[in-house]
Amino acid sequence: MKIRINNADIAYDDHGVGQPLLFLHAFPLNRSMWQSQVTVLLSKGGYRLVAPDWRGFGESESSGELTTMEVLADDVAALMDALGMQKALVCGLSLGGYVAFAFLRKYPERVSGLVLADTKPDADTEEGRGNREHIAQLALSEGAGAVADLQVPKLLSDYTRQRHPEVEARVRRIAEAATGRGIAAVSRGMAQRRDAHDLLAQISVPALVLVGEQDAVTPPKVAQEYAAQIPGSQFVVIPQAGHLANLEQPEAFFEALQHFLVRTL
Repeated sequence: MKIRINNADIAYDDHGVGQPLLFLHAFPLNRSMWQSQVTVLLSKGGYRLVAPDWRGFGESESSGELTTMEVLADDVAALMDALGMQKALVCGLSLGGYVAFAFLRKYPERVSGLVLADTKPDADTEEGRGNREHIAQLALSEGAGAVADLQVPKLLSDYTRQRHPEVEARVRRIAEAATGRGIAAVSRGMAQRRDAHDLLAQISVPALVLVGEQDAVTPPKVAQEYAAQIPGSQFVVIPQAGHLANLEQPEAFFEALQHFLVRTL
């Protein structure tokens, strides 16, 4: 499905009836990365499952040269308005987690729960911002395939790459569906994102922090340290997973997610 939001055509999935859950995807992927979790939750019933594509990713329209986390948070809020959702549990992985923090800052009253997977509250370092600009320029000059060549090996654990090459192939296909313009705009937006450490102690909704055991992008130590600053939060390490824990170990990821949902909703 597609909807016109904030001057862009945004693609999204909307399945089921019940407790609203929003799934926010990673960079440079799209909403299809959540297919396994959505399918299983849909079979169990009791949830309304919504997953958008960011601007320039999947089936959503590209727009502009800079897509900040605040722009994406506003897109989420506008989508919720259009779908009649006042509040939702927000589940974001990597980039999706950055958007979740921006959404929490702008629309705290609309968050009923929070799942932060393979993400972090830190702003980029100067080196990190330089890497973001390199990716932006690569995307514009050579396209999504070149970005996938650079990024995908870093996103997956050695275990996944050696034992499950089909997962790497799938991640690459998803990444290659993005537009170069969309990748560049969001990469530059991530470089400008605010540090979110000030939000952690203020989080009053149920929260779960998940991280892959072999996540080299946001290591377990980093995730554990910020999880400890969120009052009452749960912390789970997903064995044999890298940065894309829900794709690499979908069963373990779902088990942790379901346990959290049963306990808190």
